[in-house]
Amino acid sequence: MNQVLFIQTGTGIDVHGQNITKAAVRAVENAIWFNSMPGIEKSLPEQQLENMKVNVKLAVPLEREQLDTESVKKAIPYGSVSVDVTDGGMATSSGITLKDKGDENDLMYIVNAAVEVGY
Repeated sequence: MNQVLFIQTGTGIDVHGQNITKAAVRAVENAIWFNSMPGIEKSLPEQQLENMKVNVKLAVPLEREQLDTESVKKAIPYGSVSVDVTDGGMATSSGITLKDKGDENDLMYIVNAAVEVGY
């Protein structure tokens, strides 16, 4: 990415089920959910949304190998999307194991996201 125009941040949690992808998608959605970008096209090369680049940075606590980055990319509606993953976030006790929610243990996964938008 040659020029970053703005960065949005968010947090996503999977309280039950220990699904790192679900927590990551929620973090990205949290970062972009309440934003409108009027005028973004005017800032992009050739004033085209398809020229927008989006870099999603995720801090995940566990199970990086189980993260489905294609599902994360689908959470971004426009532009070409890349995903970078680093250690971080948090795994902490939810206080209860609910087998009917798919729990293998009592952990909840918390993922942090930084969504960089530019060209």
